[in-house]
Amino acid sequence: MPEKIKILVSGGGTGGHIFPAIAIANALKSKLKDIEILFVGAKGRMEMEKVPQSGYPIKGLWISGLQRKLDLSNLAFPFKLISSLIGAEKIIRQFKPDVAIGTGGYASGPLLYMAAKKKVPTLILEQNSYPGITNKLLGKTVNKICVAYKELEKYFPKEKIIVTGTPIRKEILDLQVSREDGLNFFELQSVKPVLLIIGGSQGAQKINEAIAKNLEEIMAQDINIIWQTGKPSFEMAKSVAAKSAFSKAIKVVDFIGRMDMAYAAADLIISRAGAIAIAEIIAVNKPAIFIPLPSAAEDHQTKNAITLVKGKAAVLVKESDANDKLLKVITDLIKMKSTRLLLAQNLKRFERPDATDRIVEEVIELIKKK
Repeated sequence: MPEKIKILVSGGGTGGHIFPAIAIANALKSKLKDIEILFVGAKGRMEMEKVPQSGYPIKGLWISGLQRKLDLSNLAFPFKLISSLIGAEKIIRQFKPDVAIGTGGYASGPLLYMAAKKKVPTLILEQNSYPGITNKLLGKTVNKICVAYKELEKYFPKEKIIVTGTPIRKEILDLQVSREDGLNFFELQSVKPVLLIIGGSQGAQKINEAIAKNLEEIMAQDINIIWQTGKPSFEMAKSVAAKSAFSKAIKVVDFIGRMDMAYAAADLIISRAGAIAIAEIIAVNKPAIFIPLPSAAEDHQTKNAITLVKGKAAVLVKESDANDKLLKVITDLIKMKSTRLLLAQNLKRFERPDATDRIVEEVIELIKKK
């Protein structure tokens, strides 16, 4: 092992890529004494703000994804790709990393590709049950591939795969707050069950529309709601909630900074089915209704959720059915506490609380072999 260890980390675009990257960086920092960590992200993306907030330096590459439909922005993609490869090579040459880690996002492609080409030990994390294009391509060149789901041999070389689970934020993994703390935080009554609605950091318009359409009937179950809308739907949801006869039992927020408080308060969760959302819901052991984002690459959110549904550990409602079917599913689960308890019990089979530590072990192993 070198005296001072230098680590490059790339993950961005969404919280699902950024938060695991930060969790791995934090764990490496606590495990290794003399360490320097540099993040690499895509210019203009949320990692350029979130990573410095977590105390790490970050450099940006000029890169974005290809649009699936015909779009003029696609014309710039070859130039962005060349620029990002040159930028990645310069960062690697100047920083001289002992290892490079990618958790997904636009910048991880060029960075990990160039790192592997320069014989830097490389590791990628694939949190979903269906890998994205970037990770599929990187799988051919990187040294190790940490995955959250089994049976990914059809996409990656079998000998490189290690099933680790998904790294999640320490405050969620080691939930230290009580249900009462959560209820007080959101100023809600403790005697009623709490329905937590989350659509990711940006919210989810279709979920918000389905909730708004059925709000009075949902609230007739005598419950509290914590409704995280994202900025685009916030004013609409706030207006609908204010007009409700049950307005005092509805807490509408555009973003939840303290997800530990929200999870602690919740008795039932409605969520998208991204890898991080699923991993956190498993960790806090709360029953959930998943409404996958159908436009996600290769419909991977549906594939993520189906894994839990098959294990009788979650309920799935298609986005196209949400307006008409979500109310009944919510009503049935609120009424049947025994079903909620069964879902929570079955979630335990999917727990991987040591995911971050296992990934860190693989990273250290790569450094030792260098």
